[in-house]
This record gives sequence, structure tokens and C-alpha cells, in this order.
Amino acid sequence: MSKGNYYIPEPSNEPVLTYAPGTPEREELKKAVKLARKEERDIPMYIGGKEVRTGNKIKMSPPYDHKHVLGHFHEGDASHVEAAIKAALDAKEAWENLAWEQRASIFLKAADLLAGPYRAKINAATMLAQSKNAYQAEIDAACEFIDFLRFNAAFMQEIYMDQPESSPGIWNRLEYRPLEGFVFAITPFNFTAIAGNLPASAALMGNTVVWKPNYSQVYSAQVIMEVFKEAGLPDGVINMIYVDGPVAGDVVFNHPDFAGLHFTGSTAVFKHLWKTIGQNIDKYRSYPRVVGETGGKDFVIAHKSADPQEVAAGLIRGAFEFQGQKCSAASRAYIPSNIWEAVKKQMAADLKEISMGSPEDFSNFVNAVIDKKSFDKIAGYIDRAKKDTDVEVLFGGNYDDSVGYFIEPTVLLAKDPKYTTMCEEIFGPVLTVYVYDPEQYEETLTLVDQTSPYALTGAVFSKDRYAIELATKKLRNAAGNFYINDKPTGAVVGQQPFGGARGSGTNDKAGAGINLLRWVSARTIKETLVPPKSYRYPFLDQE
Repeated sequence: MSKGNYYIPEPSNEPVLTYAPGTPEREELKKAVKLARKEERDIPMYIGGKEVRTGNKIKMSPPYDHKHVLGHFHEGDASHVEAAIKAALDAKEAWENLAWEQRASIFLKAADLLAGPYRAKINAATMLAQSKNAYQAEIDAACEFIDFLRFNAAFMQEIYMDQPESSPGIWNRLEYRPLEGFVFAITPFNFTAIAGNLPASAALMGNTVVWKPNYSQVYSAQVIMEVFKEAGLPDGVINMIYVDGPVAGDVVFNHPDFAGLHFTGSTAVFKHLWKTIGQNIDKYRSYPRVVGETGGKDFVIAHKSADPQEVAAGLIRGAFEFQGQKCSAASRAYIPSNIWEAVKKQMAADLKEISMGSPEDFSNFVNAVIDKKSFDKIAGYIDRAKKDTDVEVLFGGNYDDSVGYFIEPTVLLAKDPKYTTMCEEIFGPVLTVYVYDPEQYEETLTLVDQTSPYALTGAVFSKDRYAIELATKKLRNAAGNFYINDKPTGAVVGQQPFGGARGSGTNDKAGAGINLLRWVSARTIKETLVPPKSYRYPFLDQE
């Protein structure tokens, strides 16, 4: 029983280690990668604290070395979804009644485990299974995940402290109850931090969760579960299953106790899930909370006053870090003709320096895309561009999947601002540039706003404050995260709450208290300290 008003330790962003030659973290990470490559892991599902193995094994391989076997995970079926829901509901009463500071302690401990003994292990898993270089793994699997856990605990305290005023003789209180039922978390392959945060944020607020990670991320998801278990997370609070999407959805979205969906993935899938939930609305005990972060066609627009080198650096980093497989990756750019030649020259020089290959070689900036399906999709866009007279392949355009799913950083120059690759999400290392008349800046801002159905991230580069203000105003609905003189990627927890609207999601801002509010249902409690003993009001008295 709580006996005090407790304060979460003041969170600060986890320092990003450099992994420079000669540093201890570099040597430790290399050892962790080498050790992980040597073993074949047999990864179970986690349901109600039990490790569940079905015998239906699915192989896991590094995207950059697809003949190598990292291990196998055990795929489940509808019965395992039902078992996970039952485990979540069975654990719910004890978990939601646990004092909030006890829940916070578990996830704060998980953060410290990730910052210390598990840092190399989770980074190595992310490098191997998701083909991230050491730096990209560090900012994701270690730092961002740690930040989510620490800042969310502080956000939880802030939410609980937000209480109504009370008038004389009355004490008003707000109780932030967990949702009535279970939460279903569906997580993507591209960010280990997102995979951990989606189930953890709902669980922190007292909910129990059924978690379905992407099959390409199961290898590092298992490390997340290992950390949660060592941190003391009770059995059944987060249940991790590997089940085909439609099979899982058929069970989850027909269950009366389905209370919420926490989703990151494609726009098409999210729309389908939302439609399914709407069609089943009469089956549920409550209106489910639906939170989703989906696709993006993220833009960079440069003003005629922009510095060409700054623009080039923003495009190279924004478009090609992690092979463009970030929801926020720069994939369309609008460059004025007066600086285009200088930008192009700098990009050419940078791309000539960039090396591509295994993330185990720390000198490689670009690694493989996630799988064969993604490789074929991206290659298809490039092949069509090579044949189309409306677009020119400026840089890159080559690909090879004989060893791993490697696609060169590719820059296309479009004559038509509505060309396919200016509009459709590719989710790979392909950037399309449209060169515009410098005197048509405002018209081009309108073009940026109207070209894509998405509204996740975007950036403007300019030395002219009036131009910056104009872009900020005209593009206010075009991006949930808007960057001035910076690439449109790299949102930091507690600093740039992340999420977009339109076709990019519900904009519930991961990395902020806004998101945690979605996983509670407030109850207002009014207590009258001295109740009246008569129905009569003074106005009824005779004069």
C-alpha cells in the first residue's frame, strides 16, 4: 500500500555512444555480434509466463547474409491467440491493482538493464536481424528504447498529478483507470524501440497486453522479453505471440474484452483494422482505443537561400540512413534551380564515399533492406524509373540479392512533380528530386502539401526567416513532425514527440504523455464532505 507521494527520478536522454575505433563499446558490441552469430536460437512464444513451442518453426536470417541461420521461432495459431488473451485477462486484476510506483520500478529497472548489461546484446540482435549499422542500432534499440521507458514513467506521474480543483465542502479527484479489457499491440520490423514501447506504454498504465511483433523482428523482440522478465514483469502482463495477422485479428477483434489497439505499420493494414473494429463495435464492452502510426512520404523543401551543403547532408542522412526504412525517411525533395547544381555535386561526392555491406563491418554506412519482398518492391520502382522518360536515375540504381538484399542509395530526378515515386511510399533507399523555379516557392509549398496523402514528417531548409515562417504555416497539416534546417528523421523522446496525421496515423505522439493518456479511462470522483439533510434550497424560503 502506498504511503507517500513519490517522484520518478528526473529523466534525461540516454547518451549515444560513438562506437569509434578503440572505444570499449565497439569491442563489446563486436564480441556480442560474433557470439550471436555462432548460436542458433530457438525462440518460443511467451504466454502467461510460459515458453510455448509449437514445432512449426520459421527460420531467421540476417538480411545482409540470407544464407546464414540465426535460429528459428515457433509460429502459433488461433488457439495461441486465445490463450494469450486469457492470460492477459487473468493477470489484469492483480496488475492494475499494483501500486503505480511498483509498475514504474519494473520499467525503470528495464531501462537500466538496457543501458548496462543488455546494451550490447540488444544492439547486436538489431544489427543481425534488422541489418542496422552500429550507430543506427545504438540510437534505436538502446537509447530510444531506454528513453521511452524512463520518460514514460515520468509522464505517468504527471498524468496522475493532474487533478481538478475543489470548491468549499467538496473534494474532487480524478482516477486514471486502465482500460476495461486487454490491449493488442502490433509492432513493425524497423525499430526495436517501437517494438518495445508499444506494449510497454500500455502496460505501464495498468493494462495487460497481447503483443504481436513483426516476424522480421522476433529475434530482437525476444531480447526485449528477456529484459522485461529480468526486470520483474509479472507473468501474463505482456504476452508475445507469433501468429499470422489475419488469424490473430479474427480472434482479437471478435473478442468482447478487446479494449485497445496500439499499432505501427502500413496505412493499408491500419485502415483495414480500423474498419474491422468499426464493424464489430457492438461486440465490445467499451469503445476500443485505436492508436496508429503508419506510412509517410516525407519531404524536404529547400528555399533559394538555403546552404547547398546543408541540404545535401540532410538529404543523404535523411534518405539513406537505415536504407530509407524509417517512417520518417526523406523520400521526396524540392530543390530550387539556383542551388541544385551545387546540391547535386555535393551529393555525388558523398555517395561516392558511402560504402555498402554488412553492418558487422563498421565502415559501412548502408546495409541491406529487410527481406526479399521489400527488395523486389524497391527494385521494381527502380526498374520502372529506368524505363520512364519522365524521370532520370541520377545516382545508384543498382541492386543485388545474391548474398543479401542490397540496394544502392538511389537518387531519381523527376520532370513531373506528381511522378509515382514523388507520391507513393517506397520504404527503401530511393530519393526523388524535383527541381523548381526559385521564384515559385509559395506555389511549390502548395504542391508539397497536396502531393501526398501522408503527413508524417517534413523539413524546410532556408536562411530566410520569412521563407521559414511561410513554410511553417502553409505546411502545418502536411507533417506531424516539422524540421527547420535539419533532416526529417531522428525524433528524440521527450524532445520531439513523434506522430503524424492524414494517412500517417492518429498523431498520438509516442514519446509524450499524450500517448499514455490513450491507455487510461478517467473516472471523476466527487466527495461532499458534509452532505445536506434537506432537499430545500434557500430560494424556496418565504420572504
